Amino acid sequence: MKNTSPVVFFNRYTQREQEEKILGERSLRWVYGTCTGQLALHALVKRRIFSQLLGKWQSSPGSAKRIPDFIRDYDIDVQEILRPLDAFSSFNDFFIRELKPEARPVCSETCVALPADARHRGWQNAAEARDVYVKGQRFDLPALLGNRDLATRFEHGSLLLSRLCPVDYHRFHFPASGTPEAAVRLPGPLASVAPCSLRRRLSWLWTNQRELTLLHTPDIGDVVIVAVGATGVGSIHQTYTPGRQVRMGEQQGYFCFGGSTVICLFEPGRIRLAADLLELTQRGMELYAHVGDILGERVMPRDS
Repeated sequence: MKNTSPVVFFNRYTQREQEEKILGERSLRWVYGTCTGQLALHALVKRRIFSQLLGKWQSSPGSAKRIPDFIRDYDIDVQEILRPLDAFSSFNDFFIRELKPEARPVCSETCVALPADARHRGWQNAAEARDVYVKGQRFDLPALLGNRDLATRFEHGSLLLSRLCPVDYHRFHFPASGTPEAAVRLPGPLASVAPCSLRRRLSWLWTNQRELTLLHTPDIGDVVIVAVGATGVGSIHQTYTPGRQVRMGEQQGYFCFGGSTVICLFEPGRIRLAADLLELTQRGMELYAHVGDILGERVMPRDS
């Protein structure tokens, strides 16, 4: 079976490499690493009906009994959770849990914030985003954005890829202050975005169902935020009001059950990505860090 190597990332807070605990790892490796699994993938797993049925079960009252084992097996810090554990009516209700505000402080306004609790990769120049997960893979921005003109605007801007695991806090937030437009839905299947899947086919990121939001900011130009669905994510919920000004770190939306991805694109020359993010990406490793933490610094235009 291919892609059996462990998934290792670097934790910004412990300053150590850490092996990822993958929910449903055996099933994922079978689906994305074997010939019979590939048949199941195309016949059922990537189809919306599969994720809808899975989501229906995760939202049923009976699924709540999974919560204590999930917390124990994946070392969830219950002290961060806003509501008491007995208040969750289903596993999905727990999955989209809110955190206490003090659990995720937002960085200074001189910086740009990470949009989610995730394993992050970043490129100062999106055109140099190659060898992603495996050698030879690179981003197809026109396909990702569904708009060639928009892709041309951002092809040499900064790119952030934030991969959320099922064990993570699954709400995503605005990386900067500004005024967001209404989200544009781009249809597609719902394949996994786990590394064992992306190592075989990075293009799931731009063929999966996704929603694109354009954020107009007063000082760093426009920002593109793409929420990418995945297996089990039957819906992406946008909770902001289009046209209303938002603050950096304010919630944008959430994903229901499953792994997910948030991709952010910044105009050329407007931000400088954090040194640890750039260094680890160059080494082919993801950086684990929390929503609201430093993504990079703003580059202020020189006085004319």
